Amino acid sequence: MDIFEENRNKHKREAPLAARMRPTTLEEWVGQEHIIGKNTLLTRAIKADKLTSLVLYGPPGTGKTSLARIIAGATQSVFTQLNATVSGVKDIQRAVEDAKTAIELYGKRSILFVDEIHRFNKAQQDALLPYVEDGTIILVGATTENPYFEVNKALVSRSVIFELFPLTQENILNLLRRALQDKERGLGYLPIIAHDNALEFLADIAGGDARTALNAIELAALTTEPDITTGEIILDLDVAAACIQKRALRYERDGDNHYDTISAFIKSMRGSDPDAAVYYLARMIYAGEDPKFIARRIVIFASEDVGNADPHALQVAVAAQQAVHFIGMPEGMHALSQAVTYVACAPKSNASCAAISAALSDVAKVQIKKIPSHLQDANYKSAASLNRGKGYDYPHNHPGNFIPQQYLPDELADRIYYKPTENGVEKKIGEALRKLRPDRAYD
Repeated sequence: MDIFEENRNKHKREAPLAARMRPTTLEEWVGQEHIIGKNTLLTRAIKADKLTSLVLYGPPGTGKTSLARIIAGATQSVFTQLNATVSGVKDIQRAVEDAKTAIELYGKRSILFVDEIHRFNKAQQDALLPYVEDGTIILVGATTENPYFEVNKALVSRSVIFELFPLTQENILNLLRRALQDKERGLGYLPIIAHDNALEFLADIAGGDARTALNAIELAALTTEPDITTGEIILDLDVAAACIQKRALRYERDGDNHYDTISAFIKSMRGSDPDAAVYYLARMIYAGEDPKFIARRIVIFASEDVGNADPHALQVAVAAQQAVHFIGMPEGMHALSQAVTYVACAPKSNASCAAISAALSDVAKVQIKKIPSHLQDANYKSAASLNRGKGYDYPHNHPGNFIPQQYLPDELADRIYYKPTENGVEKKIGEALRKLRPDRAYD
């Protein structure tokens, strides 16, 4: 072995654990079963080497680059990789020229993998378009941003979009255990004893990002002093929490504490106790809960439990969610606290939630012959001859912009789904409905 090969091997061994543990085949892949499961479109295309241009869209650590490398290993095509953060039009042109040469000399197609493709400006994305369109290159783009907003529409229309979701806790647990066992690429060469609750903590707190979890366990393994007596490296909950810089408060005893805190948080808001709600908010923030998860729960609560008793609650909750996304933490906790105290103090109603549940039940159970004729679309040439729209009375032609007429199908004509409560704004909504429709029993 020459010195150059020895240095290359040393570099591979010293590469981050997340890089060493990248799956190299579809058989090693963990998660994303909706696109890499058995007999899915992408799996079949990779195995048959019949790939078309595609964009892989998802948050960090979900496997976009790993999937691109698997494609590289499984395909007979020439594979070239660019990173949009450092590459420009000249790099694209060079890749295109290489692709043309591969076709002319070897009859091989070329796959161009562009990581962070949303970082390319319009001119750079436009430079790719003609060669994607004529088949000179097969584009595989990876992005953490919604491609429908951040990638050239012409490129998107010529590509298949595959969305990758955050990995589940079980997915990440599998990857951590595999890394601990693998003696060649992982940490299996070390005498590590990892506690189950430490691994579960890392898998959960990583927020679906495998790279974060693997980086944390590598740091834990390489910085923890072996036990003096046994020589074993003990990775317990405290070590895991220190290495990922998150507090383990919500993992005292067992994982139930995590879910109990969330349950208490929601029930405190529902019970109109802003003090208790803020306490549980603080508990989650202190423990390192994902603020985006907290914000989602507040938005859900604003619709499910406040509803039209205070329509502003949903606006406040959504604004807090956007603020957290925009400014991050720790400042984002002020927006969360504002939303929590508002929805906790707001009048409560689940009437709109009950309405959609009841309506969905009828949709599933009651067979409807047709939409009433006067409600059918009359805006096409032969509609009149089919009596579509006939008899519809335009409300704006009447005093108060209202005229009684049937809108539900005949089979459900007497159904009442939305029953406003006497709380907050909803009391006024109920009064208005009873005035407009005195024949309906809204109480």
